[in-house]
Amino acid sequence: MTDQTSPDAEILEQNLNKINDLTKRMMAALADRKSHSPNLETPDHQFYAKAAAAYFAEMMSDPSRIIEAQVGYWTESLKNWSEIQQQMAGTVEEKDSEPTKDKRFKHENWEKNPYFKMIKQQYLLSSKTIETITKDMSHLPEREREKVNFFAKQVVDMFAPTNFLASNPDALERAMETNGQSLVDGLQNFVADLESNQQGIAVRLADPDAFVVGKDIATTPGSVVFQNRMFQLIQYSPSTSKVYKKPLLITPPWINKFYILDLRPENSLIKYAVDQGHTVFVVSWVNPDASYADCGFDTYLEEGLLVAINKVLEITRQKSANVAGYCIGGTLLACAMAYLTAIGEDKKVNKATFFTTMTDFKNPGELGNFLEPGFLKGIRAQVEETGYLESYFMSRAFSFLRARDLVYAPAVRSYMMGEAPPAFDLLQWNADSTNLPGRMAVEYLQKLYVDNELVEGKFELLGEKIRLAQINRPIFAVSTIQDHIAPWASTFRGLTKTGGERTFILSESGHIAGIVNPASKDKYGHWHNPEPPRDPEFWLENATYVKESWWHRWSEWLAKGEEKTTPARKPGNKNNPEIEPAPGSYVLKPGV
Repeated sequence: MTDQTSPDAEILEQNLNKINDLTKRMMAALADRKSHSPNLETPDHQFYAKAAAAYFAEMMSDPSRIIEAQVGYWTESLKNWSEIQQQMAGTVEEKDSEPTKDKRFKHENWEKNPYFKMIKQQYLLSSKTIETITKDMSHLPEREREKVNFFAKQVVDMFAPTNFLASNPDALERAMETNGQSLVDGLQNFVADLESNQQGIAVRLADPDAFVVGKDIATTPGSVVFQNRMFQLIQYSPSTSKVYKKPLLITPPWINKFYILDLRPENSLIKYAVDQGHTVFVVSWVNPDASYADCGFDTYLEEGLLVAINKVLEITRQKSANVAGYCIGGTLLACAMAYLTAIGEDKKVNKATFFTTMTDFKNPGELGNFLEPGFLKGIRAQVEETGYLESYFMSRAFSFLRARDLVYAPAVRSYMMGEAPPAFDLLQWNADSTNLPGRMAVEYLQKLYVDNELVEGKFELLGEKIRLAQINRPIFAVSTIQDHIAPWASTFRGLTKTGGERTFILSESGHIAGIVNPASKDKYGHWHNPEPPRDPEFWLENATYVKESWWHRWSEWLAKGEEKTTPARKPGNKNNPEIEPAPGSYVLKPGV
């Protein structure tokens, strides 16, 4: 460690007393935690049994690969130990090392201090060895190998030395500098997080009080013009004197709240669309509780999107509308379009836009690693008990897709360094998640993710088999190249199952930042290929990269064939009067 002044003994003692008091609160919070199925915490025993059996089968059939990895580990360990001994004895000349790309090991003591250097080198060596052994286990099917690799990586990330106080030089240095105040603040943060969620610990990624919904974020002017038990329909006030004839309806995911598309004015897709001259409507889904246990995917279609489309057409006196769906909201839109085609009402959708939308779940990406039989069993048990799936469980699953950035790094900053979470609108939205109705949660994971019924034409809603091939309206689909939730190649393959004019755009960045990519900043570019979507790899090889937000291209596509000739529409009409100002009251309901 670098030299530090001696800690103030009196202040240090006061902080230790504070830690004792906080520890009592922590124990009380732990005792008050709700019980839930252990299957929601870890893969079931069958998964571990398969992995163990495959490992031993690998040793029997190809022992050289395992032995080679182990010998390599021993050899490198001895080499590391020898270098550390020389460094401690001062018999090796100190060399300027290359800056590490791993941001966990930026502190100078990871190189200069023998203790920390040995820990780091052994951790990285162990990580590499585990990866080598698990990545090519030939006695497992490809999907099972992916799961083994995923959970092996989860274990490796969990045991990073930076996650523990005794082996984190940044945290130890900070504790010395503050006479232990950082540890007091960190424990205070930990206890506060623990007390705020009875299901388990969920580190706060952003200051929950930095932005107020309706005041600092979700501020685009408008009004709720309709509501039922499933959603509120918001119509936004025009900002242009003339608007396009066709209205634009946006259906967001109900796993999160709609205002991801209406954060601050400078990064609001909703405001951007209004300013372009569109009459914009947005579905604000209810945050369900136990009374919604009977609601399934069909309920979101029948009482949700189909009602919203009809209301938009009624209010604007149009026969068709442009409709956009984000994530699972896009999956619902695809189902709605196929259903409307089946009953002869497909012309109600003029043009359709899909943001990071999965319809083919054959390769669901990293999220599919959680869909073990035991995990699904745990979800069923949970929803049978409560009637709904609490937001904590899905939110935690999504966080562990990027555990280093969304779990461990924030935990280190908050609990070890004692730092307050930052003021970040996007991360505050991320923490403001929603519950899922019990029946819908099970249907969604089992029928779509596991059984892939939608793309195979087996998914039935409201008495109709949903067939993607029936969709024959113009489509604009946007996916993101670093998406951990809806892998772009999978969204692409789902698009190939539909008919009609199809435009596919691949944005830089991930599931959220690649979509919330303001045209005024052009932070992330995109790839475009005018050829009809067939094969994702071939499409990308022949695509053109454009260094600007896809918002520009989408705006042009929406406006193609239309002019702003309609007088600006105020929210609501005689039969659908304004109920309350946007963003409405449904979005303010917290998770249970």
